[in-house]
Amino acid sequence: MNNFSKEETIKLIDNLGDEGILEIKGLPYPKIGSGKVREIYDLGENLLIIASDRMSAFDVVLPNGIPGKGVILTQVSLFWFDQMEDIIEHHLVENHQEVLKETLKDHPELIPRSMIVKKLKPLEIEAIIRSYLAGSGWKDYQETGQLFEFKLPAGLQESSKLPSPLYTPTTKASEGHDMPVTREESRKVVGEEIGQKVEDISIDLFNRASGIAEKAGIILADTKFEFGLDNAGKLILIDEIFTPDSSRYWPANDYEPGRGQASFDKQFVRDYLNGLDWNKTAPGPALPKEVVEKTKAKYITALKALVNGSL
Repeated sequence: MNNFSKEETIKLIDNLGDEGILEIKGLPYPKIGSGKVREIYDLGENLLIIASDRMSAFDVVLPNGIPGKGVILTQVSLFWFDQMEDIIEHHLVENHQEVLKETLKDHPELIPRSMIVKKLKPLEIEAIIRSYLAGSGWKDYQETGQLFEFKLPAGLQESSKLPSPLYTPTTKASEGHDMPVTREESRKVVGEEIGQKVEDISIDLFNRASGIAEKAGIILADTKFEFGLDNAGKLILIDEIFTPDSSRYWPANDYEPGRGQASFDKQFVRDYLNGLDWNKTAPGPALPKEVVEKTKAKYITALKALVNGSL
């Protein structure tokens, strides 16, 4: 068990404040990386990953974030890591909560948004699993009748459920956009054996999560995974999993094909930004208070539903 108890998680979420943490300051550990949302610190044998409340969209970090978002993302990942331990090993260190509390004993406010993980070699691909036609997949189908390399039945609508979940990997770009590649191309990057393992395990993870989400009244439409290798070449699940930043979550009771769906993920922010006169390059526009509050509420609803088992 790597996460807080159900009761502790709900208490954490209920007590999220209105002041967000966009920058992490005052830690004694050397910072070795800074992503759109997370800061990475070197602990020697392991890494400390702290999720800020920054919000990015279209690969641009926006001027203001979503207060408590980093806590929510971390707690969602911890919840799902526990659900998937029998499918694949994850990157959290053993006795994670105890190690985390000791490491951040002088900064307890950072504990709920932090993970301590093993140092691994990340694969240079991202694993995308799609179970519904949405986003770039819907756009591609409209233009080609396919979902990237997969031929699909004619007459599907936006948000239609696919016959089965499909693996559509991308490159992993350090800057700019990740680019779709075929399964064969992805295996040339990581090797045939590892490439096949990534595909098989990604589908297993997705199917497990879809069933759990369905019982909670949520549709998991698509998601992405990242994997790494240890020194022995063993495949390990890394980064975040099934968060509202990396997945599309839809309320099942409002689902209807033929249109975009209400969501519990950052598609709500993308939809707002798409309505602006903005060229999707930095600097991005600040989010109004209403969008911030609604986005936070959507993330909280998803986490509570998953932890409680129902909306």
